[in-house]
Amino acid sequence: MSVASIRGRPTRRRLTFAFAFARQQREEKQLEASLDSLITQVAHVKNALHAFIFKLENEYERLAWPSVLDNFALLSGQLNTINKLLKNDKTPWLRNQLIIPLLLSQDRDEELAKMTEQRVPVFSHEMVPDYLRTKPDPDVEEQEKQLSAEAARVTPEAAQKQIQTLNKLCSGLLEKLSNPRDEREAEGAGSRLGKAWFNPADTAALVGAVAFGKGLSKCRPPASAPGVPGAPAGGGPTLQQVTIGGQAGGPSQQPGQPGKMPGIKTNIKSASSAMHPYGR
Repeated sequence: MSVASIRGRPTRRRLTFAFAFARQQREEKQLEASLDSLITQVAHVKNALHAFIFKLENEYERLAWPSVLDNFALLSGQLNTINKLLKNDKTPWLRNQLIIPLLLSQDRDEELAKMTEQRVPVFSHEMVPDYLRTKPDPDVEEQEKQLSAEAARVTPEAAQKQIQTLNKLCSGLLEKLSNPRDEREAEGAGSRLGKAWFNPADTAALVGAVAFGKGLSKCRPPASAPGVPGAPAGGGPTLQQVTIGGQAGGPSQQPGQPGKMPGIKTNIKSASSAMHPYGR
């Protein structure tokens, strides 16, 4: 074994260690840059959600449907950006990264509270299992197991029938949603035309009463009380019956004669015998 080969072994080890250290630093920098970009995009999504929820709670009276669609489109675009960021070749696999709590304390951590917007003020033994859990809650996991067991007990024939029934329901729903507006307008027009919004008998009776006086009872004013100043001696005011187109008490003209108006009887109160409404 030569002296050069003996001296070359430590040099190779140093180079290997240097390359590994440089690679680790590069991966750490990529991870930090990816996390910063991810945090920025998540902050954009959070701000968009806050703005949309504020509009729904305070501006719902004048909020138009196109504005709602614009907010949904904005959120969809931001979520697609996050997915592209996670699928980028330069982004390291976050599932391969481990988070180990190095310090647990019951005291309030102001820096942690500031970073989490006052949601996690204390990083204690009670908070760590909830925030660092990589599996669902035990109750949720148990329910998932029960659902999986129930799905496994279903036979292929029963599953195929259920699938066909579901497809039939979905097809009927889609068919109803395809042209609902035309059908609703046609049904509404038919119901408006076929439904009577008034009573013809009541309308005819009202027109006859107003135009021809049909069904109206004759009414006389009550006699005035004795001793009232201005009242005539013979009692209440007299009514004179006047016939339009003829003398009082004369024969009424026959309807249908040319050039003559039909006789209409009216009661006109004499002005001289009219009593003042207020006793003076």
